[in-house]
Amino acid sequence: MDFSPTRDQQKIQEKYRSFAEEEMVPVRSLHDREGTFPFRVMEKAWAQGILNGPLPVKYGGAGYSFLDASFASEEMGAGCLGMGITIDSHTLAFLPLLLSGDEDQKGRIFKDILENRLLGSFCLTEPGAGSDIGAVGSRAVRRGDRYILTGRKRFITNGEVAGFHTVFAKTDPEAGTRGISAFHVPASLPGITMVSRLDKMGQRASVQNEIAYEEVEVPVENRIGSEGSGFRTAMETFNRTRIAIAALSLGNARAAWEYALRWARERVQFGKPITVQEGISFKLAEMATELEASRLLVRRAAWGMDQGDPSGGVFSSMAKYYATDAGMRITQEAVQIMGGEGYSREFPVEKMMRDAKLSQIYEGTNEIQKVIIARGILGG
Repeated sequence: MDFSPTRDQQKIQEKYRSFAEEEMVPVRSLHDREGTFPFRVMEKAWAQGILNGPLPVKYGGAGYSFLDASFASEEMGAGCLGMGITIDSHTLAFLPLLLSGDEDQKGRIFKDILENRLLGSFCLTEPGAGSDIGAVGSRAVRRGDRYILTGRKRFITNGEVAGFHTVFAKTDPEAGTRGISAFHVPASLPGITMVSRLDKMGQRASVQNEIAYEEVEVPVENRIGSEGSGFRTAMETFNRTRIAIAALSLGNARAAWEYALRWARERVQFGKPITVQEGISFKLAEMATELEASRLLVRRAAWGMDQGDPSGGVFSSMAKYYATDAGMRITQEAVQIMGGEGYSREFPVEKMMRDAKLSQIYEGTNEIQKVIIARGILGG
């Protein structure tokens, strides 16, 4: 075993760390406070090649492996989890096309995405369908060379700022999950309306919307994969992107731990730094251990996915649930170590704690991750 990053991975780490420190950190408090989307940061992300890391080189991306991408996601999470999920949700949106699209589609659509710098959104969740994907009620009815798409999607990251949507809808309502199909839907098509924007506790630099699709005409050539293959495509996508969620949460937790550690070393009570107190030093030790355990699990899941490990989906669920739960505990402890200062908006750890919570919920709640892990262990 070799746990050292390669030289190329070190360069990825350095590139994304610099971007996070120079572009994300200076404005993260502003966007958190105002709940505004960081358009200028995303423009710079396009200009510096921060987006499209996992997209193969032949389609215009950087060709990162999942292990490579885990280094990038960790650094973005350390900069701002809300901005980081904006970028990784773009990957979530184009992965179904990469996994299930044909070569003509990939060439045509990826060219459009890169030339026009289109951000993507992954549109699966609905008001009545969260963990229960089979309950998706959106319909896509074929009429000649078009599908007529009707339905509502909710909690859609990047919804209002996206140039394209990857939408999952029922083409055969009687077939359950086997009746779900996936579609590439340009955001400019008539009939797409932003119903609302979610006012969130954390990750306020990202946007999540409820979207209405009212008889949107989608060309047949924009169907991704065959009819009825959408559920499988979505699950294969999540198996990969949950690693990114885990890595983002790891980065956010690492930043909180580093901030609390620096603060504790400088904070003097009873004539000594508070790090001499076991109540504080033990917290820092536990936090550091959970960070290392999370990082190893993230790397294992990413490496397994790159190697085509058939149990890769189980490991990605392990990484997602463990790293995001650990991230919640670590950020809470960072606030606790800093006391009243940690709870104040003068310092970033309270934001990191609020941001951490959503990571336990999206892309499958952590309770769902345990269902996936249990089925993998038990052969379900």
